[in-house]
Amino acid sequence: MDFSKFEETAGVKFKDERLLKQAFTHRSYINENRDSGLEHNERLEFLGDAVLELVITDYLYGRMRESAEGEMTALRSALVNADTCARVATALGANEFLLLSKGEAKDTGRARQYILANTLEAVIGAIYLDQNYEVAKNFILMHVAPLMEEIIREGTWIDAKSFFQEKAQELKGFTPVYKTIRESGPDHDKHFIVSVSVGNEVYGEGEGKSKQDAEQKAARDALEKNGWK
Repeated sequence: MDFSKFEETAGVKFKDERLLKQAFTHRSYINENRDSGLEHNERLEFLGDAVLELVITDYLYGRMRESAEGEMTALRSALVNADTCARVATALGANEFLLLSKGEAKDTGRARQYILANTLEAVIGAIYLDQNYEVAKNFILMHVAPLMEEIIREGTWIDAKSFFQEKAQELKGFTPVYKTIRESGPDHDKHFIVSVSVGNEVYGEGEGKSKQDAEQKAARDALEKNGWK
């Protein structure tokens, strides 16, 4: 597989392209191609996730000098979550290079978004190992950090759970209750679907890689459905 197009878009030239290929290799591909000699990308994803969070934390600490810890935490979460990572991966053309099982390759819905998000983290991990921290940092600042202004403008970084609780208590007299509807996936790649109710009525649902992420999305869904801006 020729990764030159991806490298050009990403702005990084790999010394060891085996690392980049590993970053695009999903566990499902290995399960169907056990003699491929390839490794899946989960260890790289683990490493890249930590590098991404550190770079964005440092970036926000320097940029948001008047902001409190809670505000920076909420904005960091919006910049490193699965939706943002999948969006960046898509913009980089990552879909063209994914190595997936035949079944996973057919699914282009929400599951693919999670795969793309994990792949971006794996690519960051691969850059860190192949080059160094500064190159990985520059990649993140070039492709992820610029989304901050848009995220602030759209308000997607705001703590939706806290805001929804305030509105529910003020307007309905109840504290929202969150319930996990479904939990799926292996331990390394969990997906949660959560509902939020006020009184006996379900107000919204959300899906995420963690219960916290799914709850935030459920709260945001409830806010949008009720026009509680």
